Amino acid sequence: MRRTIRQSISERFRRNRDIRLRALIAACPRRGEKLEILDLGGRSEYWRRVGYDFLAQKGVRITLVNLHQSEIVEDPDAPEGLIHWMTGDARDLSFEDRSFDLCHSNSVIEHVGDWPDIDAFAAETRRVAASYYVQTPNFWFPVDPHFPALPAIHWLPRSWRAWFMQHLPLAWSGKARDKAEAYRFVDGVRLLTLPQFRRLFPESTIVTERFVLLAKSLIATHIAAQST
Repeated sequence: MRRTIRQSISERFRRNRDIRLRALIAACPRRGEKLEILDLGGRSEYWRRVGYDFLAQKGVRITLVNLHQSEIVEDPDAPEGLIHWMTGDARDLSFEDRSFDLCHSNSVIEHVGDWPDIDAFAAETRRVAASYYVQTPNFWFPVDPHFPALPAIHWLPRSWRAWFMQHLPLAWSGKARDKAEAYRFVDGVRLLTLPQFRRLFPESTIVTERFVLLAKSLIATHIAAQST
C-alpha cells in the first residue's frame, strides 16, 4: 500500500512537471526552423510522457546525451527525426556556445560528482543554450528519492550511510555487495540545497515543488529574451 501511495504522489509531481515543461517549450525562442533541445542524461521514455505529438507539433528536435553507450536506449515508436542519441560528458560538452535553444536535465545534476563536477555541469548547461530547465531533488526534504526506504539517510555521515547500504536493501538494486559498492552508492548522489542551486543558476527562476509544506524538489528555468 505504501508503495502505491508513493507511486501516485510521484506521478502527480511528474504530471505537473510535464505541464511546466510543455509551457516552457511553447514559450522558448528558437533560432531556426526547429526548436533544438539538448537533454543531458535523458531517456526517450521521458519525452514519450511529455508527448510525442505535442513535441512534433511544436517543431522540436531533441539530442539526448548520455555518458555511456549502454545508457542509450532508442525508442522505435518515436517519430522520425524527433530524437537523436549520442554519448558525451555533460561536464565538458563538445558543442559550441548557444548550439541549442533549450538545455534540459531531470534529476541528473545530483549524480555527476562532487561540487566541481556539479559546477561544471551547471556552467555547460548555461553555455550551450540560451534557455534551460534543470530539476533536482531538494537536500532538505526528508526522503531521498534514490533511497526512499530509509528517510533522512542522506543527512547522516558518509560512513554511516555506507554501513546502512551494506546491511539494508536501500538501493533500487538491493543491498551493497561490499564496502566498495556501498560507497559507490553513497557517492553516486549529492543532493543540493536551494542556496546552492541559486548559486549554480543565478539568472534563473526557481520553483520549489512542495509536498504538504516541505520543498520536495527544485526546478530552475530560464527563458532567453526574444531577439528583435
